[in-house]
This record gives sequence, structure tokens and C-alpha cells, in this order.
Amino acid sequence: MIPRTDAGLRSRRSRTKGARDYQEDSSAFWPAEKRGAGSAELPLTASATRLIAVLADGMGGHTAGALASRMACKNFISAYADLNGSRSDRLIKSLQSANDSIAAEVHANPVLSGMGTTLVAAVFTHEGVEWISVGDSPLLLYRRGEIALLNEDHSLAPELDRMAAEGQMTPEQAKTTRDGTCCGSAVTGDELDLVDVSRKPLMLEEGDYVILASDGLHTLEIAEIERIVSAYANDGAEAVANALIRAVEAIRDPHQDNTTVMAVRPLVVV
Repeated sequence: MIPRTDAGLRSRRSRTKGARDYQEDSSAFWPAEKRGAGSAELPLTASATRLIAVLADGMGGHTAGALASRMACKNFISAYADLNGSRSDRLIKSLQSANDSIAAEVHANPVLSGMGTTLVAAVFTHEGVEWISVGDSPLLLYRRGEIALLNEDHSLAPELDRMAAEGQMTPEQAKTTRDGTCCGSAVTGDELDLVDVSRKPLMLEEGDYVILASDGLHTLEIAEIERIVSAYANDGAEAVANALIRAVEAIRDPHQDNTTVMAVRPLVVV
């Protein structure tokens, strides 16, 4: 965070079901938000983890996908809170714990075979933010009016975007194909093929936002996300998260996927 200052975090999540009548996204903060409060302000101490944000986008059908995402979030946070060691090691072991919990559930109830979930988790300390992710749920950094993708996209989307840029297909064809593709990696209880983990903490600055989202946020172009966050940045994390969800809903895509947004804002406490 900002050197030689006491700092805090303000966080908020917001979600929409899109065109579906069920929700397969799950998300959680640790420490949990106070009941009835829309945000949490947390002072950063010398070395403690002050906030964990986890988001999962389930797959495998209504019941199975929702169960997988809930289990992944719950078991990731539970494992991380009980572990010691470096944060990168704890992130990897917590992801494995979430994956193992899904494997055990499928073994106990084979009808759930094929269920899985994406997972993106961010850990905030006085040193900044560290993360781990599997799948295509984006982790975004907003800084000085611009958005950057922090984690890898484990889907076909980057390749489709490249093909569109090179004229091998139209942008419309790329979007249609992208909407129908599956993740190249997911938390399913099997061996994890692709995992993105940060190598060191990313220092955060006053005015930054860190945004975790399910892939329904891809309905918005990056330029539109930048515009929305810029417009609501001074109003806080709750305003940013809600504005992004409203923008997704306003497009009225008949095939709109579930969308969940978690916004985290570092604060300097004077």
C-alpha cells in the first residue's frame, strides 16, 4: 500500500442473474462483511492479512454449478485462514483444498460428476495484493483511469481476440464463438491443468480499485469499464460495483450470463 501510512480497504460486491433464473456465482470476503453493512473498512497492520476476496463461477448445471462455486469459496477461505507460511504457498494450498473438496463431493455423489467452477482469489496486506486464479473470471486493476487485467484468461477468448485483430474472423464472430466456449481450466476435483498465481505482491496506490468478477462482466468493453469506474471512483466501492452491474443489465443481452462484481478500494486513514 502507500508507504508510511495507516491504510484501510473498503469493499463491496454486487450481482445479477442475467438471463437465467438461477445463480451459479458465489463470492465471499474474509473477514465477512458485517450484517447489514455494504462495505468494510480495515486498517492494515505490519504483516497480517487484512482481507481475502474469493469469487467462483460454477458450471455443470443449476444445482451442481451452484454447489461447486459455494464449496470452492468456503473451502478456500477456511484453508487459507488455517495455514501458515508464505502467502503464495498458502494460496496454492488453499486452491488445492477447494479442488479436493469438490473431488470428495463427486466421489460421494457420482451424479454430480462434471461439476466445477472457476476461482479467483485476492489477498490484501500492507504489501499490496496477491492472487491465484483458475478459469476465465477476471481480476482487474483500475489505476489512474485505466484498467489492466492482472490474471491469465484460461479460455479461448485471447486467441479469438487475436484472430479478430488479424482479420481471420470478424469481431462479431469472435464474440459469438467466445460466448459458446468453455474454460480451458477449472476447479473440478481433477488435476488442475492451468493455474495463475502472482509471483510477488502488487503495491496498491490511493485511488486504485481491484475488481474481481465473473465472466458476465465481459459483456462490457474495457473502455466502458474504465469510464464507469472513473465516474464512480470517488463514491466508493459500493457505487462502483453497483454501477458495473447496472451497465451489464442495461445492455439487455438475451443470453446474458450471471455476473458478480467484487470491488476493493484501498484507503488512506488520516
